[in-house]
Amino acid sequence: MNPNRTPFTTAIAAVATAVLLLPLTACGGSAAAGGDGSTVTVTVGYQSKTINTVTAGTLLRSLGYFEKQLNALHDGHTYKVDWQDYATGAPITAQMTAGKIDIGSMGDFPLLINAARGKQLNRPTRLVAATGYNLRGGLNTIVTAPGSKLSTLEDLKGKKVSTSVGSAADGTLVRALRDAGLDANEDIEKLNQQPAVGASALSAGSTDALSQFVAWPGLLAYQGKAKALYDGAQLNLPTFHGVTAREDFAKRRPAVLEAFLKAQARATDYLNAHPVDASEKVAEATGLPAEVVYLYNGAHGIATFDPALKPALIAALKKDVPILKAAKLTGDVDVDAFVDDRYVRKALGTSYAKRLAATPAPATSEVWPKDAEETRTFKTPAELLAYVAGHKDDIRAAYVPDATTGTQWFADKAVWVADGGRLLPFIAPATAKGHVTAHPGARVLTYAAALEQAS
Repeated sequence: MNPNRTPFTTAIAAVATAVLLLPLTACGGSAAAGGDGSTVTVTVGYQSKTINTVTAGTLLRSLGYFEKQLNALHDGHTYKVDWQDYATGAPITAQMTAGKIDIGSMGDFPLLINAARGKQLNRPTRLVAATGYNLRGGLNTIVTAPGSKLSTLEDLKGKKVSTSVGSAADGTLVRALRDAGLDANEDIEKLNQQPAVGASALSAGSTDALSQFVAWPGLLAYQGKAKALYDGAQLNLPTFHGVTAREDFAKRRPAVLEAFLKAQARATDYLNAHPVDASEKVAEATGLPAEVVYLYNGAHGIATFDPALKPALIAALKKDVPILKAAKLTGDVDVDAFVDDRYVRKALGTSYAKRLAATPAPATSEVWPKDAEETRTFKTPAELLAYVAGHKDDIRAAYVPDATTGTQWFADKAVWVADGGRLLPFIAPATAKGHVTAHPGARVLTYAAALEQAS
């Protein structure tokens, strides 16, 4: 083994090689939507369990809006949609650069790799819309095992940490460790694993922590298999997911791409108008608990859904490039050339400006009662606790916003602090401890004690 190659650089090389080779070894012919016959197949790559892409994938497919938009074209073609489900963005990029997927959705770091591979292989792609985003970075979380004694990022020094190299969750890990004075290449043993593998490794004790994207941190916390160590929103840097399309497909079938974006906008409106029902639909399609889906996709969830390519998201994408370059996953990426909002602007017409200016719903405390089609909101976490204490057998899920970042979390999984007459929830123990240190008289208490104090 080359003594200059660390496990980290070896993992980087493996991922880069895999992504490069997949398009070159894929079997088959030209792009699915490239035929000129009466039947046109449009191939859409999506990630069903990456639930912040649901308006361009799982929910959109469930609602059938894309097919309806295609049928309304009346251009002499019969359209068929081939939905292809993947665990991460890398295989979608591989299939796109092989000309086998026309439209795909993925997170911000995979989007940059998508741009770089497309240019490298002379199969350029374009970012044409956003899906789910969080302006502070709350879509990624670092978690540890429930019984772990690790409570700060500094505690990760010398430990094994699982993540998916090249993902936005990996970017969160690198940045968070850097802010804590640690080097992700030298101070931890990074394990490059698929999310499901990393989750199993955490449960088995073969890794000390897991840095992942939605819905894995929330799912593991809900199942009692993990507890949060770090909320990605502490970085205060937007994370988002987006829709990418092959440039040749967009030019050859602009009406089809516009139909997709119109359908995505309809799915977005449906999710925002019917968040509980949308969460149930996504849960049914993915096997994820609806309570976990709602944590991210609910009315006040961690993600905000909007197809508009907001300047803040594009600015964040540019800040991601150096992280990927340092990891040797890409070279320079011309973000401005990659972003192409012409299609979504045309698809959404006069409503685009309004969507572009829209802001996320304010964080609030929220209860999902059993057998209810709507949730209940509360002005303060203490009010929510008082309600839960009086309706313990009638609560499906309760959510509270972190007192420092506003990131929604399960009330019974939060770290609670009593500060005078206030009850404050925190996602991570370090931020709760920081508040206690800065506020004499404040103290950490259990969820049960918080319920008792509120009742």
